[in-house]
Amino acid sequence: MAEEKQGSRHARKLAICRKAQRRHSHFYERCSHWSFNRSAEIEPIRWHRERFVLAGTALLITLLSGFIMPAWASAMRPAPEPVVHSLLPLALPRIAPTNATAPAVDDWQVVRVQPGQTLSDIFNARGLGMADLQKVIDASGNAKSALHDIRPGQEFDFLLDSDGSLKGFRFDQDQANRAIVRFDGAQPTVSIQQRDMDLREQVAHGVIHSSLYAAGDEAGLNAAMVGKLADLFKYDIDFVQDLRVGDSFTVIYDDVYRDGVRYGEGNIVAAEFTNQGKRYTAYRFKKADGNYGWFSEDGRPIQKSFLRIPVDFTRISSTFSAARLHPILGLMRAHKGVDYAAPTGTPIHAAGDGVIKFKGWMNGYGNFVIIQHNKTISTAYGHMSRFANERVGQHVSQGQVIGFVGMTGLATGPHLHYEFRVNGVQRNPQTVTLPQPEPLPAVQLARFRAQVVKPQLARLTELDARVRLARTNTPARSDN
Repeated sequence: MAEEKQGSRHARKLAICRKAQRRHSHFYERCSHWSFNRSAEIEPIRWHRERFVLAGTALLITLLSGFIMPAWASAMRPAPEPVVHSLLPLALPRIAPTNATAPAVDDWQVVRVQPGQTLSDIFNARGLGMADLQKVIDASGNAKSALHDIRPGQEFDFLLDSDGSLKGFRFDQDQANRAIVRFDGAQPTVSIQQRDMDLREQVAHGVIHSSLYAAGDEAGLNAAMVGKLADLFKYDIDFVQDLRVGDSFTVIYDDVYRDGVRYGEGNIVAAEFTNQGKRYTAYRFKKADGNYGWFSEDGRPIQKSFLRIPVDFTRISSTFSAARLHPILGLMRAHKGVDYAAPTGTPIHAAGDGVIKFKGWMNGYGNFVIIQHNKTISTAYGHMSRFANERVGQHVSQGQVIGFVGMTGLATGPHLHYEFRVNGVQRNPQTVTLPQPEPLPAVQLARFRAQVVKPQLARLTELDARVRLARTNTPARSDN
């Protein structure tokens, strides 16, 4: 009975298997070889597939264990005990109550002088009158002299009350000091504030291609500094007639900074100018009397005994000549001077220190001046429109204005007729050898060479070497 039941169950299992195989025949067809049975009736498993399945299963179990086990371990870890902080009372100093407030900042109004303005114009523009200006002048004390001659660009500061009345006024007493006048107390007060002045050394090098000013601008110099450079070498170089393309200059100079802001150009410390292959130098040096001057490398003053040209001219209208057709008389006659054409009213300067020997009308020359400089040398100036205030017998200094350009006498246009006379004989002012000034005394000359020439010459030489090296390394420009 038991065997029958067992056989019935076996038959039922076989029936279920057959039914499953029929229903899922496609699966059994693909996976029929997946078997661990080693019977001869069934094809043995292919080992490479078996190994692949086993390795994949093992890898999956390993990955799951790597994620599950750390999470389980963290969950089982006991919670950390909280850190207990202790608060300790500290005794701090008491801050005394105060009703003080931050000091009020004065609201100074800065006004810059415009061309043509007067100080009274500036006060009127701020709603102030002549009484306020007079009050400032009276309270300024020794600083009031700075208010007598104002210039465009100069700054004045006003401090006004809420009703527009004047509480304070500030102005520059000089370059390094500012005067502050206050009217908000019982009596007007004036104080002098020293400004923070700083000199910063600058270096520039230029090469002449068209003009000195163009070369200076290319080198980074402003017009004022180019003018100072020209003034240094004007005794040796005629910057209208003598400049050539390729001439060069190197200059070491100071820029002036006030309160950290650039205030303006300072003085030239050292300079070198090469004109037509000839080298000229200038060094600034403090003399024994405390005054500064500029000297060449051999210790002679840059300022020569005579100006080569005593007027700012536009062109040379007539040169020194032994025979010239006179433009008015129509006759051939010598022209024993140089004519410098310039606008009427251009100032004429004394070529050197001397005494006025003649001042008046001279036939052909019009208004005429003669200056005697020493026993042998004199200079003459003709065709002036008018004279300056000097009298005959009065001493004049080099550069002093003695008259103004005109066309009095026999002249076809405004110009200066200038003569240079040696023992009464006219010489060509453009080519005559001018007397050399005396060099510094021996003691000062030694100090000048050691303290000024030696270090500054080394710097100028180094700069020239750098410029030459830069030119050598610059590739040639191609025209293609």
